[in-house]
Amino acid sequence: MRFPVLETKRLKLIEITHQHLDSIFGILSLEEVTKYYGTDPFILPAEATKLIDMYHKNFNEKRGIRWGIKLKENQKIIGTIGLNALQLNNKRAEIGYELHPAYWRKGFATEALNEVLDFSFQQLELYRMGAVVYPENTVSLNLLKKLGFSVEGLLRGYIYQNNESHDTYVLSLLKHEWKKSQGE
Repeated sequence: MRFPVLETKRLKLIEITHQHLDSIFGILSLEEVTKYYGTDPFILPAEATKLIDMYHKNFNEKRGIRWGIKLKENQKIIGTIGLNALQLNNKRAEIGYELHPAYWRKGFATEALNEVLDFSFQQLELYRMGAVVYPENTVSLNLLKKLGFSVEGLLRGYIYQNNESHDTYVLSLLKHEWKKSQGE
């Protein structure tokens, strides 16, 4: 499968390559970005290189797709969004995303999420989209709920970060719920 490039009004969702290393490192080295990400902030650019390599491996093995979120107006990578734990045979995946703080609360995450959800339900023919979110990450929880996700429950001690275990919510959105929210 060729890497699917997606486009919205303001964004282009592209394959992340090593040429995007500085952008990825710049975003994931910020504590405010990784606070609810499940990993500690990057300290070395080599960590971003390893992550980009993992994105490629997951895509080639059909276990995930991670897009770079690129602003059309200036071609700048402002974050990433993607499908984790992709299981095409079970028609499910989990969605994850992060943005550079300079681009928070401007509708970019909503725009990228809508496009990836549409692609996932229509092109990949997934039935279920999950999300795992820290309870304290109210901005992300509210965004997902606004898009139709339902909280299914609390996963106790689910993510280990900063030398401690953290609870997370698990949320989901089913294909027929997505279609209904899109007026189909």
